[in-house]
This record gives sequence, C-alpha cells and structure tokens, in this order.
Amino acid sequence: MPVKRIALSIASALLLSLISFLFSGCGMYSLSGAATTAKTIQIEPFFNNTDLGPANLGQNFTNKLKDYFQQNSSLRVVSANGELLLEGTIVQYSVAPVAPVTSSDPNRPTQAALTRLTIGIRANFVDTIVPKNSFKDKTFSFYADFPNEQNLITVQEGLEKKIFDQIFIDIFNATLANW
Repeated sequence: MPVKRIALSIASALLLSLISFLFSGCGMYSLSGAATTAKTIQIEPFFNNTDLGPANLGQNFTNKLKDYFQQNSSLRVVSANGELLLEGTIVQYSVAPVAPVTSSDPNRPTQAALTRLTIGIRANFVDTIVPKNSFKDKTFSFYADFPNEQNLITVQEGLEKKIFDQIFIDIFNATLANW
C-alpha cells in the first residue's frame, strides 16, 4: 500500500509539473493582463492643447500616467531610449450642460440638471520590440457629470481624477494588453 501512495504522489507531481510547463508563456505577464517582453517605457510630456484646461493639466496627466504604468506593470519608466514610447496631447477639455429639466412655468426656460466635463487625449505609441503593436493619433476620452448648481472649480480635482483613471486604463489596455 505505501508503494502505491508513493507512486501516486510521484505521478501527481509529474503531471502538475507538465501542466505548469505547458501553460507557461515565453513573455512577461502580470496580473493586470499586461504581456510584453519590454523592460522600459518612455512617457513623454502630454501637452495641454486646449483653451479651457488648467495650466498644469498636462503635467498632472503625465505624472499620474507614469505612476499608473509603474504600479500596474513591471516596466521601468525611463527618460530616454525606452523600448516602448508613449507621447501625446490633451486635445479636449470641455464643459457642457446635459440632462435638461423642463419647468412647468412657461416663463422659465429649460435648464440643465447636470454639467459634463469631458477630457480627450490623442496619443502615439511606439513598440520597438513588436512594431505592429504601435499606433498613431489614437484618441482616448472620458467624461464625468456634476450637479449644475456646483461650480467646476470646487469639483474639478475630483472629476479630473475620475476621468484620468478611466483614460489610464484605456491607454494601458491599448498599449500593453493590445485591446
């Protein structure tokens, strides 16, 4: 009986080793779904090319994007000669009324219940290891709504964070997850 147990344990270990070997990939993989053999990424400053956006919008976006890549991949952010290169421009920063509410008073005009802040980015990505993964002038945008009675200045930081977070996910997926 002990011989059968030993044989069964050895067979199980061999089978587990074989399965692990078969399902392991050649590339680097992280739990975020990013698969690349690159070790470095160069993220150039994203310039604010809008009329409405705050002066430090581009710098804030760039710094937070670098942080996102460092936290969600094994890539090292470098200032030059990265195996991956990401650059772009903030092309949209718009505020518009949404969700109109009509009044029962005919003398009172229709007003918006919400205001929408939309931020749009145009990005270029160069993958020197797998050039077919590169793209040019790809647009990423997202928005956040806030109550019309609130001033944009008072909610701006929170809205920008929410919008940036979604754009970072979209850029990350387009560059490293190839979605």
